[in-house]
Amino acid sequence: MDGGNWWWPWADSNNEAAHYAAPEIVVEVVEPEVFLAPAHPYYPAGVPIPAYEPNEAPLPVLLASLGGMLGFALLGTSAIALKANPNLSKSNLALFCWFVLNGCLHCFFEGYFVLNHATIASSQNVLAQLWKEYALSDSRYLTSDFFMLSIETITAFVWGPLCFANAVAIVRGSPARHALRVVVCVAHLYGVALYYGTSLGETYLTGLSHSRPEPLYFWGYYVGFNLPWVIIPTILLFNSVATITVRLGTLDKVHAMLDARRPRHNGTNGVATEPKKTR
Repeated sequence: MDGGNWWWPWADSNNEAAHYAAPEIVVEVVEPEVFLAPAHPYYPAGVPIPAYEPNEAPLPVLLASLGGMLGFALLGTSAIALKANPNLSKSNLALFCWFVLNGCLHCFFEGYFVLNHATIASSQNVLAQLWKEYALSDSRYLTSDFFMLSIETITAFVWGPLCFANAVAIVRGSPARHALRVVVCVAHLYGVALYYGTSLGETYLTGLSHSRPEPLYFWGYYVGFNLPWVIIPTILLFNSVATITVRLGTLDKVHAMLDARRPRHNGTNGVATEPKKTR
């Protein structure tokens, strides 16, 4: 008998059982997938918009604020225009208001975007909340997109002041008003073409849309809010081109008549020759 284990009869069997013990079983617990709600409502899904904060003011309040500011600007400038030129016609007053509206939107609303594009997503002032609402139709306004920054910078600092110059030229009856109008109308049409072309082209080529799919945002915001800058500049452009063409044609006729009545000079001594009298 082994002297070491004489006192415990099951010692050998325990050692043997330990030698043939079953391997340890590791149970892997698979956690169910958790689908988190997106951090913002903009498209395409997952587009990074750091520090986004939802709007605090309801949409009717934002629209009323914008309408109030623009209405105050139009009423005030219209009163000044009529005081400066009491004979201003209703059609010219309407044109004046159109260019003042454009100047205000370009210089102040779009100018705010250019200067504050990096912080709009987290801001809660009226202009920032209006941009966040419109960005539901085009999220590029919240991602500091290079194209949007480029075209809006030109719009705010070039086309905006030219719109105000158009308004002043209308009140003064300046001969340059049609030339200025042609420049601004072409700029508006070109800008809208680039805006639609880059966004819709990207959607067509990549399948990713920057607008939410609801009709309100695509047809109401994206299409509807920009459509006036296609229709009105087109009408004004044709009107100004036709006016310039007619007046230049009239001027050419006047010059031709003056040339015909101008006395002819002798080529040798420069003395005007009298036409021969008929007997």
